[in-house]
Amino acid sequence: MLVLGIYGSPRKGGNTDALLDAVLEEAAKTGAEVEKVYCRRLKMSGCIECGGCDKTGQCVVDDDMQKVYPLLERAEAVVLAAPVFFYNVPAQCKALIDRSQACWAGRVLKKTTPEARRSFDSGRGYLVAVGATKGPRMFECMELTARYFYDALDMTYEAGMLLKGVEKKDGAASVPHTMDEARALGRKIVEGAA
Repeated sequence: MLVLGIYGSPRKGGNTDALLDAVLEEAAKTGAEVEKVYCRRLKMSGCIECGGCDKTGQCVVDDDMQKVYPLLERAEAVVLAAPVFFYNVPAQCKALIDRSQACWAGRVLKKTTPEARRSFDSGRGYLVAVGATKGPRMFECMELTARYFYDALDMTYEAGMLLKGVEKKDGAASVPHTMDEARALGRKIVEGAA
């Protein structure tokens, strides 16, 4: 089983990096193959809405996203980790999500009816998100974005780990039981697929 971790933060070594590292390390210990994509390292544009993917399901823009598509297709589980930026994911992460329009186009070409698109056959998606405030609706936009990202990938959205009230760069590790919860998520992802 391939578990793909998408590091959505523009900041290296921050809270979502630490949490996703723990998730993926535990998934690997539990028997999964693990791959990592760092949005902050990708040289890519956002979707240019050219319609090039409509007939083939393949994006025609030649940039680093071309390295990501095969991983998205092969993964049985995808874990997206990102901090809250204006109640959603950071721009670098959103560009990757927007470029999954090609995946959606491919899904529509394979599953030609709305009924067929109501099933999700490619795996499961998870969200690890960290926000500084404690607002009751802080993760709603991020979860909706994640849900439709996974829909494009033909995956179910399985929720994940949403952590409020953490602002310092290394704050997640100081919240009691947080890293244990991340490791438990890594095990759950692999064991849930068995």
